[in-house]
Amino acid sequence: MGCTRWTLPSVLVLLLILETIVSSKALAVGLGKRQKGSKKPVPGFTTNQPSCDIFTGTWVRDDTYQSYEPLSCPIIDPEFNCQLYGRSDTDFLRYQWKTLNCDLPRFDGLNFLTKMRGKNVMFVGDSLGRNQWESLICMVHAAVPQSATQMSSRDPLYTYKFLDNGVTLSFYRAPYLVDIEEVQGKRVLRLDDISGNAIAWKGADILSFNSGHWWTHKGALQGWDYMGEGGLYYMDMDRQTAFQKGLTTWANWVDLNVDPTRTRVFFQSISPTHYSSNEWANPASRNCYGEKVPVNGSNYTGPYPIQMQVVRSVLGAMHTSVSLLDITTLSALRKDAHPSIYSGDLTPAQRTDPDHSADCSHWCLPGLPDTWNQLFYTLLFSF
Repeated sequence: MGCTRWTLPSVLVLLLILETIVSSKALAVGLGKRQKGSKKPVPGFTTNQPSCDIFTGTWVRDDTYQSYEPLSCPIIDPEFNCQLYGRSDTDFLRYQWKTLNCDLPRFDGLNFLTKMRGKNVMFVGDSLGRNQWESLICMVHAAVPQSATQMSSRDPLYTYKFLDNGVTLSFYRAPYLVDIEEVQGKRVLRLDDISGNAIAWKGADILSFNSGHWWTHKGALQGWDYMGEGGLYYMDMDRQTAFQKGLTTWANWVDLNVDPTRTRVFFQSISPTHYSSNEWANPASRNCYGEKVPVNGSNYTGPYPIQMQVVRSVLGAMHTSVSLLDITTLSALRKDAHPSIYSGDLTPAQRTDPDHSADCSHWCLPGLPDTWNQLFYTLLFSF
């Protein structure tokens, strides 16, 4: 590959030149042009049906709803298992998503297994995709608790099989979707290459992708050392532009490699965070810690994730039909549904410091991702 011919000193010299050539302003202008064009409707870009907007509604308390017991689900990661790690309130489990002009079908695990018999449903992306994958396993498992199952964990691919029905639910960890390669001991995020990751995706019957959060990470949380494109290396670039380049590479792969007659493709919209209580006008708190009820109404006063501009632009330019699982706004209303300090990933000391340690990015299980899967189920079988 082109990038392997460079020595590290020559790479560093090239980086200094590229920093001058590639300005954030020029990159932003290019992005703006793409976004402006995305307003035009494009055939094949599926969000929801106009007769039933399943993504617009309110959260309504429903004390009749019974979620699965977390101890009965064989797969919940510690970071999502809020009740196991001390969350005693359960009101956040009593709210159901009520659309404005139609009724959502309840998730039916037996029906899901029947209709998905012999198929592979694969989630691809970051830990928010894993959040949804584990939720789906729990929901299906609750319907057939005695069913024979098989689990395989070989990072980056994780599979859970319901053997009696031949249904495989998979998760492939790829936070950026595009490849990361090691070049002379450095991690290079390949904005123009997805072939390494994509080998595992071929043959899936349902593909649900997500990406977004990792593109904003910097410092110790950043998952790469350089960005690479066209044989060139960059120390950094405008993150929106990088996200668009990477997501366009993904979109091109889908258009060239997915047969829409046998594989259905979904994209999970950006999952919101709740690290600033100013967004929901609660001066008594700093973040999601201590929040126990959703935001009232259908609108969230906080900022809408800017990355959704890229998502809508790229999906709108695709030839392949992609269903957008538009969970952003309905999830933004759920400031109460995060692990907060009740995450198994936190140390005892961190749990005493919610202002700095609360997890307001992921979601408790059972919890909000179960609604994502109810909507996923609705799109799969009702539209």
